[in-house]
Amino acid sequence: MNIPGAQISVEKNVMGPPTGKPVNIEIASENLDELIETAGSFKNFLDSIRIPGIENLKSDFENNKPEIVIDIDRERANREGISLGQIGSELRTAIYGTEVSKYKEEEDEYPIQLRFSEKQRRNINTLLNSKITYRDMNSGQLRQIPISSVAEIKYIDTYGGIKRKNLKRVITLYSEVLSGYTPNEVVASLNLAIRNYELPKGTEISLTGEREDQEETMIFLGKSMLIAIGLIFFILITQFGSMSKSMIILSEVVFSIIGVLLGLTLFNMPIVITMTGVGIVALGGIVVRNGILIVEFADVLKSRGLKTREAIIQAGKTRITPVALTATAAIFGLIPLAVGMNINFITMFTQLNPQLFFGGDSMLFWGPLSWTIIFGLSFATFLTLVFVPAMLLIDVKMKTGIARRRSTRLYRKSLRK
Repeated sequence: MNIPGAQISVEKNVMGPPTGKPVNIEIASENLDELIETAGSFKNFLDSIRIPGIENLKSDFENNKPEIVIDIDRERANREGISLGQIGSELRTAIYGTEVSKYKEEEDEYPIQLRFSEKQRRNINTLLNSKITYRDMNSGQLRQIPISSVAEIKYIDTYGGIKRKNLKRVITLYSEVLSGYTPNEVVASLNLAIRNYELPKGTEISLTGEREDQEETMIFLGKSMLIAIGLIFFILITQFGSMSKSMIILSEVVFSIIGVLLGLTLFNMPIVITMTGVGIVALGGIVVRNGILIVEFADVLKSRGLKTREAIIQAGKTRITPVALTATAAIFGLIPLAVGMNINFITMFTQLNPQLFFGGDSMLFWGPLSWTIIFGLSFATFLTLVFVPAMLLIDVKMKTGIARRRSTRLYRKSLRK
């Protein structure tokens, strides 16, 4: 490729909402020269220690942008009786144009711009040799001189642009993460490297990009989880009128989170903050339903005259089938989405060839959500059938014991009187 300064980068397709770079280091300072020096030395420092996972650290600061400077001899311009504003206005008119009139067609108006032709605009010598007509400020006479008589050209390199954030100049170092590494691992190593690097006074280094987006997502999902649990708890209190039963049912949410973490650890899967968090919030509503089935049916059997222990055991035996079947149906229904199964329905019906394959792009987005629900539901369903009846029985025994002790105290007090 023969385009000067052009760079080609290839990135893996990313599903979901747009995020920043996995590695995004912002260096901020009010002193520009000190900022440029710090950014360069810090980049060299990171390159020297070779943090695993960083693909190719780049900087968004350009300090070699070519620039043409027209240097005006102020003393010569004063002698000629021409001002800097007149020279600048002439050059601007030649390059960008000046509106000299308007063309009106019915109710629409179109500005008429006067400027040099494209061939003249692209020739710097033609621009400088063009004559400027002006009125001499000293004698009041109309004069005409070439711009080159009071100006000369300089070719220099300058900054491509200076970015600011919170009123401070910022230079950003960014990079992708190599396959086999996670952004969180690389960011942890970068935090350690930043602590070991001495920064000049007034200079700050912060890690942003994807990490910043993750923190905002975690805060949002945490609030969503608390709101969801609060609403579920309010509904359970309204339905059962018992604080202890509501807490027993809500404990399944904790069991489901434990199951998610165990499943991701055993199968060595990365935690995708957004979709894993959404899956955990969704699990809160799914697993609570199974607990409601057992607790509610136990209350129904007790109202029919069965003893508490027998009612709880019978409720567990009766509800084991619907609880297991609904959980199994949900798990098997999510497996095709989790493994990224794709079917070409057009060729399946026209050519009897479904072109079945696994691991499509959809798995990048829906895979973490599906596996989260599968792991959490599998673990929580088993514990629902074992721990919920056990905790119900423990709760009844504790309440019975407390009631007996209270009645004993009241009886003793009455005897003393």
